[in-house]
Amino acid sequence: MRKSAALIVAFVLLAGCRTGRNYTSPDGPRYAGAPPAAEGRSARGDTLRIASFNIEYALHVDSAIAVLTSDTALRRADVLLLQEMDEPGTRKLAAALGMGYVYYPATLRAKSGRDFGNAVLARWPIAEDAKIRLPHAGIVGRTQRIATAATVRVGEVPVRIYSAHLGTMVNATPAARRGQMRAILADAERFPRVIIGGDMNSHGVGNAPRAQGYAWLTENGPRTTKFGRWDHIFTKGLPSAGPGASGTVLDVRGASDHRPVWADVVVR
Repeated sequence: MRKSAALIVAFVLLAGCRTGRNYTSPDGPRYAGAPPAAEGRSARGDTLRIASFNIEYALHVDSAIAVLTSDTALRRADVLLLQEMDEPGTRKLAAALGMGYVYYPATLRAKSGRDFGNAVLARWPIAEDAKIRLPHAGIVGRTQRIATAATVRVGEVPVRIYSAHLGTMVNATPAARRGQMRAILADAERFPRVIIGGDMNSHGVGNAPRAQGYAWLTENGPRTTKFGRWDHIFTKGLPSAGPGASGTVLDVRGASDHRPVWADVVVR
């Protein structure tokens, strides 16, 4: 009994310790940069390549740039969803890839003193953007999770895009992760063409968007972390470009503890 009581006390004390400061304002902090002019692209029947990459606290941005610029699949990406980023790393990546970006941090991490959040990078203009605060703060430290949303205009066609990072196994129950995904889906209801991607910290959470008519383009494939296939892309109103139009990059050159995923969709 004494041992059980001690464990309970230790857990309560740990849960009460902040691991960082949440950015609770719905408006920011916000960072953004415009892309170079997109020339010679067609809005109708255009194929977009989407990629998602969790770069592990933005610790190895140069290695990530090497992967993103040399890998055959990733260097053709039109939209890139990033997680665990800070603003300097996001800006450096966008400049190296010739893309525009919007970045919102969720928290300021106490351990490193650096921001921690999600970014959307695109070769097309970003018409509007938002920070979506997700429900169910972390069990330990009460840290919040967010999705960074951006409406990208592919020619004259608006596409709503979300870069998401759901709660971890330690900090969120499966029900909490489903609740976080439902918050993103609720924001996306008003848009006919939607991309949701990122680190879901789960495979089964993909059943929630699929139940609402989303295509799960990255459902099958190798593990993206040592724990399982947790990085995914879901789409609504954007059909897959066909067989073989998705994949996983296996060699990340030490850039992260995640493997990036990608998928091709048709905008029409």
